[in-house]
Amino acid sequence: MKVNDRVTVKTDGGPRRPGTILAAEDFNEGTMYLVALEDYPLGIWFFNETDHDEGVFVEPQTESE
Repeated sequence: MKVNDRVTVKTDGGPRRPGTILAAEDFNEGTMYLVALEDYPLGIWFFNETDHDEGVFVEPQTESE
C-alpha cells in the first residue's frame, strides 16, 4: 500500500473505518501508516506487524466498501 491509497482500518470494538494513506514508514517489524479518517483528517498512525495477523490494522479498501 502507498500514499493516497484508500484503505480501511481496524479500531477497538467497532466496524472497520475508511480512510486514505497520507504517509508510510517501513520498519523491521512492519509498516507504520499515517491514515486520514473522517474524525482525524490530519491523520492518525496505525502499525501493521509483519508476522502477526492480529497486528494488521490497515488493509486495502475493497470495491464493495
